[in-house]
Amino acid sequence: MIVITKNDIDAMDQRYRVNFINSLSGFKSVNLVGTVDAEGHSNVAPFSSVVHLGADPALVGMVSRPDSVLRGSLKNIIETGWYSLNHVTEQMLEQAHQCSARYAENESEFTATGLSESYSPLCPAPMVAQSPLSMLIEYKEHHRLAINNTVFIVGQIREVHLPQESLLDSGLVDLEAIGSLACSGLDSYHGTQRLARYAYAKPDKPLQEIDEHS
Repeated sequence: MIVITKNDIDAMDQRYRVNFINSLSGFKSVNLVGTVDAEGHSNVAPFSSVVHLGADPALVGMVSRPDSVLRGSLKNIIETGWYSLNHVTEQMLEQAHQCSARYAENESEFTATGLSESYSPLCPAPMVAQSPLSMLIEYKEHHRLAINNTVFIVGQIREVHLPQESLLDSGLVDLEAIGSLACSGLDSYHGTQRLARYAYAKPDKPLQEIDEHS
């Protein structure tokens, strides 16, 4: 066991520190965020900061890095009011990671990586056709964090596209069945294996395991 202090962190090489700090929060979801600008140019970029904010209304949050330089996804979301969230699978992993490259503003990552665009009449932003689970999100608000100038984006889920068989009777989506990946750090990707699913915990009752297809 080692102890790493703030002074140790401050003294780290920048890239080492980024890898270290990014991995400390554990496994995270990984999504491709699909957007379009006001002129109709599509963009898709990986984000590992998507979080659930509430079920009624159905809200999700997402952190964008500081926009001291151009952030295409953030700009497009605020301009058009829409974006998509698309789960990543092993079959599309290399293309998804390649979307993190800094392409020219007028060059679509869809075209550059071979991913395909898919659209709903509801929303101008593209979904990723290769993704087994896509959500269309309506932008609601954003907040700039004074401590590090990152931007927290809040959106409302307006439409979900997923395989019928992945939706269990309880309402749980079987993410393992559709092959959704997780990530750690900036560039490490992982499959998942469900260990157990438990009923709502109560202090006066023994813990009860739920059948995965209940």
